[in-house]
Amino acid sequence: MTSPTSSAGSAPDLPDYVPAATAGRGSSRLGLALVVIATAQLMVVLDATIVNVALPHIQQALGFSGNGLEWVVNAYAVTFGGLLLLGGRAGDILGRRRVFVAGLLLFSAASLFGGFATSQAWLLTARAVQGAGGAVIAPTALALITTNFPEGGERNRAFGVYAAMAGAGSAAGLLLGGILTTYASWRWVLFVNVPIGIIVAAAAPRVLSESPRRPGRVDVAGAVTGTGGIALLVYGLSKAATGSDGVSHWGDTQVLASLTASVALLVAFVLIEMRSSRPLLPMRVLADRNRSGAYLIMLCVATGLFGLFFFLTLFIQTVLGYSAIRAGIAYLPFAVGVVIASALASQLVPRIGPRPLIVAGAAMVAGGMFWFSRVTEHSSYFGDLFGPQIVSSLGLGLVFVPLALVALHKVAEQDSGVASSLLNTAQQVGGAIGLALLGTVAWTTVADSVRTQVAAAAKAGRPLPKPGTPPPASIYYHALTVGFSRAFVVAAGIGLLALLIAIVTIRVRRQDLAGAAPEPEEAAPQPAASQTAASQPGAVQTGAVQPGAVQPGTVQRDEDRAALAAAVRPCRLC
Repeated sequence: MTSPTSSAGSAPDLPDYVPAATAGRGSSRLGLALVVIATAQLMVVLDATIVNVALPHIQQALGFSGNGLEWVVNAYAVTFGGLLLLGGRAGDILGRRRVFVAGLLLFSAASLFGGFATSQAWLLTARAVQGAGGAVIAPTALALITTNFPEGGERNRAFGVYAAMAGAGSAAGLLLGGILTTYASWRWVLFVNVPIGIIVAAAAPRVLSESPRRPGRVDVAGAVTGTGGIALLVYGLSKAATGSDGVSHWGDTQVLASLTASVALLVAFVLIEMRSSRPLLPMRVLADRNRSGAYLIMLCVATGLFGLFFFLTLFIQTVLGYSAIRAGIAYLPFAVGVVIASALASQLVPRIGPRPLIVAGAAMVAGGMFWFSRVTEHSSYFGDLFGPQIVSSLGLGLVFVPLALVALHKVAEQDSGVASSLLNTAQQVGGAIGLALLGTVAWTTVADSVRTQVAAAAKAGRPLPKPGTPPPASIYYHALTVGFSRAFVVAAGIGLLALLIAIVTIRVRRQDLAGAAPEPEEAAPQPAASQTAASQPGAVQTGAVQPGAVQPGTVQRDEDRAALAAAVRPCRLC
């Protein structure tokens, strides 16, 4: 797929766009640009949780089985995670604003289509297409910040708002989903996206600057192996977790086949990218230790965050007996904490740099997760849940802003989209890992606790439930609490791993974010023989390759391999 506006005669050193902030646009125009980007991000993040609250109503309306119902969530997650790299790279090649608008329209159309669903296949198809639209919106929205906001204070504030939407959107989705499902219909958790998406798509061309189209073709082999590998990884992990019945699925043939095929495809993807002249994922993007560290930290944080929302929601509604709306309201302090901390982080980054914020935030996330593990079936909201919510949310807000800045710091302008997509991919894959790993820990512990309590009751001569019937509420609630507590302990350990990665890898200083321009597009060096010939008066340029000349693709591949080799060397602690 070649960009229609590419031209062999265009000069690569002359930029064909000017960032909005440097093109004479006022602060009000930048404010509108930020509203458009933040609203699009909020819509994508909301959709990841808003549907969860409506699942029982969807099951009743369309007749889903228990196993089939999970695909209302998984259909979105698999296509979203699998297509993120392709969505980010498409924006780099075709123009980010153009691709961003296309993603918004696709997401809105799929939401409208899904809202009218009358069958299971109809709804699942709509959810899969929604995921594809989200995979385009998320990376291009983040990359458009680098296109429209100059590095420094304005970009820091923009990332602060973006991070607030990313962190608080999940909690807000639970509340909005409960309200729409209770007072309107489950269909409105899909319909609500339609007017928002259309308004944002109409406003984007008026307030956002376009990035240049870039000559070249999509790396088809890389797109197929990368998309397939990530999609199968998310799918396999989604199916692998031990269920609420305590039965493990890690050994299922379907899970093993998915994870094995995922590993094979991802290995093939790396090999293809190292040899491709126009890779989907240039290895130079991963060569920077700070950037790779940011991706790993996001992976760890998302692992704990997704598990937190899942198990805490179950605990609040099942053990504490909250309604869907009341459970959503219970998350409001979390959303507020993320917003406040994100705004604070955007102000502190230019003063103290990203590393102290990431370290402090990761430590707070780990501490909050461990605090959650102290819950019991007799816990109260303000006594046992409010405090860890505040600590965890403030930590997440402190982490999200500097992570986005570090991930896109000094990345070549033509690679901003793919660098943004990697941050979103880390978040999505981390979420899948979190639900699979923490779900296995939690439900295995729940099943063991039920068996232990029943055996203890039998030994004490207390009445026991009949075989095949649910255990008494007191036994089940205690088992749930023990299982969820164990999962939160594991999540705290993953938070500590994120803290360790931050200490080892992040070295970006506050001076580095003070306003340096992004790296220009790299132009392939002209062979010496061609330069000599061109300098001769009357010389005629031909398309023939000079003997001994180094091809541009070979130069780029060699540079990428050298950069990757430097990146994977053991990290020093200083």
